[in-house]
Amino acid sequence: MHEKQDESVKRLIEEFLTARATRKPSPHTLEAYRRDLRAVAALAAEEATPPLPLDALRVEALTARVMRAAFARFAAPRAAASVHRAWSTWNSFFSFLVADGVVAGNPMPAVGRPRAPLPQPKPLRGADTPEQLLASVARQEGRQRDPWPERDLAVLALALCGGLRLSELLALRVGSLTGRAGERRVEVAGKGGRPRVVPIEPELDGVLVGYLESRVRRFGSRTVRPDAPLLVDRQGEPLRRGGLQYLVESCYRRAGITDRVPRGARLHALRHTFATRLAEDGASAAEIMRLLGHASLASSQTYIEVTAGQQRAAVRSNRTNRALAGLVPAQRGARS
Repeated sequence: MHEKQDESVKRLIEEFLTARATRKPSPHTLEAYRRDLRAVAALAAEEATPPLPLDALRVEALTARVMRAAFARFAAPRAAASVHRAWSTWNSFFSFLVADGVVAGNPMPAVGRPRAPLPQPKPLRGADTPEQLLASVARQEGRQRDPWPERDLAVLALALCGGLRLSELLALRVGSLTGRAGERRVEVAGKGGRPRVVPIEPELDGVLVGYLESRVRRFGSRTVRPDAPLLVDRQGEPLRRGGLQYLVESCYRRAGITDRVPRGARLHALRHTFATRLAEDGASAAEIMRLLGHASLASSQTYIEVTAGQQRAAVRSNRTNRALAGLVPAQRGARS
């Protein structure tokens, strides 16, 4: 067996996270991995015989029995989705240890896990809300200290017309926009290292061209070299996670639509709006999967199922249906 068998679980967790970083997950994702691993490890240390402080926990103590007990305690106060995520993280951790020769086998198949429900889409509410948002942002308002409507419009349009995630937007470079006129596309570094290409229609292309021209006027042509970040702040520095979230939220406020943004969605509501409208306009689950970069068809199918449910609700609200309900018994009575 590998000499690392005697190393502490805390140290092996950090080695796993270092190896995982090569896949380019977001800092938020890495921190979620660390949190899940350490929380269960602390419970496993208490379940060991005799109980141990976390710093003294060695990997050989992580038997199937100990992991089952630790996960049972971990699961008690948490939602099924959180437990499922932690189980997957620990399964990946043990797979890493097996591949590295630290342990002989992975005990996680012996640890029960709940079935994680697929998250439900959270698009912007209101049929014309996306159009209202874009129109508001395109206007230069004197109340802003340093208005840059071209940049703000480009951010929202990329999310609403391309379905990009926050991390994908931040990773874009000027050179990510490729192709000749009429065949433009954006090359996206997707989640989990899965690249994809999203077509750009002429209208979105025009918005992006206008933004880059405004950026040249502000900071000079050297700032739009192919390797430069596509999205920058008002000082010309690369836009970061907090800055991008604040930008989107301020656009919601300026447009007066904060009450139409689902709680907890923020920028992701724009991505969900993109996907929901695709489904409403007849796109298949496979097409939505490719455009959004989903790992599974099931994630894309939720948009189609929600759309079908909305359509049925709309039909159900038709007053003519209620009138029919009173006619059916009368017809039955006439036939009898």
